[in-house]
Amino acid sequence: MVFSSLVFICVFLPAVFLLYYIMPGRRMKNMLLIVASLLFYSYGEPVYIILMLFSILFNYLMGIGVERTRSQRKFVLTLAVLGNLGMLGFFKYAVFVIGNLNQIFGIDIPVPEIRLPIGISFFTFQALSYVIDVYREQGKAQKNLWKLILYISFFPQLIAGPIVKYHDIEEQLDHRKENLDDIRAGMARFILGLGKKVLIANTMAVAADAVFSLPVSSVNVCVSWLGAIAYMMQIYYDFSGYSDMAIGLGMMFGFYFKENFYHPYGAASIQDFWRRWHVSLSTWFKEYLYIPLGGNRKGKVRTCVNKIIVFFLTGLWHGANWTFVLWGLYHGFFLLLEQFLPKKKVFSPLRHLYTVLVVCVGFVIFRAESLSQAFMMITKMFTDFRMDAVSMSIFWEQMTPLFIVTLAAAILFSIPVRERIVSAAAKNVMMKGAVTWIGLVGSVFILVLSVLNLAGGTYNPFIYFRF
Repeated sequence: MVFSSLVFICVFLPAVFLLYYIMPGRRMKNMLLIVASLLFYSYGEPVYIILMLFSILFNYLMGIGVERTRSQRKFVLTLAVLGNLGMLGFFKYAVFVIGNLNQIFGIDIPVPEIRLPIGISFFTFQALSYVIDVYREQGKAQKNLWKLILYISFFPQLIAGPIVKYHDIEEQLDHRKENLDDIRAGMARFILGLGKKVLIANTMAVAADAVFSLPVSSVNVCVSWLGAIAYMMQIYYDFSGYSDMAIGLGMMFGFYFKENFYHPYGAASIQDFWRRWHVSLSTWFKEYLYIPLGGNRKGKVRTCVNKIIVFFLTGLWHGANWTFVLWGLYHGFFLLLEQFLPKKKVFSPLRHLYTVLVVCVGFVIFRAESLSQAFMMITKMFTDFRMDAVSMSIFWEQMTPLFIVTLAAAILFSIPVRERIVSAAAKNVMMKGAVTWIGLVGSVFILVLSVLNLAGGTYNPFIYFRF
């Protein structure tokens, strides 16, 4: 359990921010961020912090070992990879594996009760990127343990990303520079992300949760598409909202994280979608798995195999459930299919429609509790055209004015409307000033509305906290 949103926004963040700029020198500022990050992670579940600190210490020693033992570098790297993946596998996949073995072979291996540490997939991948970067000589082994602790545990992106690769942030640990413009821009970005989560994602979640909790007999084509579209918008605004918050918080403390989303629902193909969606994860797999496997350099067959491996693991990374595995393979299938289709000759709007349809159906698989529920929901989306009283009553019950307005806003802002306005305003001095003031007023409005919403609502954690 992490801090409640209100405690984080109204107490934790202001206190850390003020203390940070009071503290003299880079060393003291870094120590404050370390303490704040460890406090943030350990709140409510102190045992988790022991695991994370053990992971950091292990990778600290592995990094030094890779750099110093020139003749045994591959052995140390292999040990680091096995150690990190072993820890991730035990805490995240042990129950899944044992449960499947019991079911397949009719045996009765005791299933352990293992609580999944929050954000373990994110901090494990960051730790792995550090050791691999040192092995590739893309960065030097960090001799200062405290700096490595800061890199891996930094609270803005600790529990739900984006995944920050070591070579992207190494210099910033010592030589970042804070300024008022970045602080202002960071605050605005944080508020934008908060609004995405609280005002859009949470509203979409009500409808999505309601539909996916229904018995299949109560679902028809209208209800199934409503749930699919609602979840599609929920997961985008939930996760991109957290990424915006993390990037904004980083800017407030002088760190610069790479973008994690580039309006993925505007993509014209599945390949294009993965250039825009969860970019930190897709580039991680590309740099540390796909290219080492041979990428596209060893012929078409090997390229296809490499992509299937990457997308199988991409799905599995998201969780210990066959629905995630199928979701990854589903995207891998369409990615391979596009290699043999003349997509550039297809009318552009049709390419966008195809991509959105594939992504939407994919997220039904991602959201479903089981493969059977996923298949039944998808079947309902394309075959169940009955308009019985029960199903239509459920449909209209979810189509509240708040949901309709929020859905319209979600669709509108899934394309780069804000960016286009800012770009156009930059060419006109008067328009630029007006947009600046509108942005300021809008940020205040979003912040107030979000805080009021949090104060009066129920706790709704970010989807990617469980990954």
